Amino acid sequence: MPELPEVETTRRGLALKLEGRRITRIEARRPDLRFPLPKNFAKSIQGRRVEALERRAKYILIRLEGDLVWIIHLGMSGRMVMRQGWPNDIGAHDHVIFGTDEGWAVTFNDARRFGMMDLVAGSKLAAHKLLAGIGPEPLDDAFTAKVLLEALKGKKAPMKAALLDQTVVAGLGNIYVCEALFRAGIHPEKLAGQVKPAKLELLVPAIKAVLTEAVKAGGSSLRDYVQSDGELGYFQTRFRVYDREGEACVTCKAGVRRIVQSGRSTFYCGRCQK
Repeated sequence: MPELPEVETTRRGLALKLEGRRITRIEARRPDLRFPLPKNFAKSIQGRRVEALERRAKYILIRLEGDLVWIIHLGMSGRMVMRQGWPNDIGAHDHVIFGTDEGWAVTFNDARRFGMMDLVAGSKLAAHKLLAGIGPEPLDDAFTAKVLLEALKGKKAPMKAALLDQTVVAGLGNIYVCEALFRAGIHPEKLAGQVKPAKLELLVPAIKAVLTEAVKAGGSSLRDYVQSDGELGYFQTRFRVYDREGEACVTCKAGVRRIVQSGRSTFYCGRCQK
């Protein structure tokens, strides 16, 4: 599933061609994705000017004139690819296509159809069921070790699971949690409420560094993900533990281990992470 860096990379790419432009054409080629599309979906969007593209957690938020926000989640395999001119090679998994007054077209492709789209009034965005209760953005200055300590207080879940909880911190996923825990030297099975403040002082900057580096690299291309211009991200070439089971730890040379937590693979170094 695309995580925060992939979603942020997609947002930045789309913003270059969409902000300030008017959506002159939109086609929804099916009535639903993971959920049914809103009533009069295409009609509600067509003709409006794009005021801004934002991101909240793993959601892309397209602010349209008239106080309307278009919420997009890429799901497991969704991707948004831009090209000049309306496509004439529309595929079976190209579910939503829209174009601007400048001639750019964006195609939302989602083979597994776990992505979703919704429309909401901007004044009601914060209360939307998908966004209400989401934790702080990890790249914001307001996300500190003190804030994380308070969020983890008393939690008996493993540290890996706690960081995947979107009410604790927004947008983190499996890849970047594994990488951040390694950099901070925290074992993924350590109970979240028992992690010492000194370790969290290492973890928060590790989270910020991993995400920042991944965004600069265009995200991680594993299976379906590509950037909005069709290029692959390349942060996967910099993984220190993720997907490196049995390979030598980059720090101590011990073998990287893999366990399964809540149905997801966790990669870590048993020597470096305590």
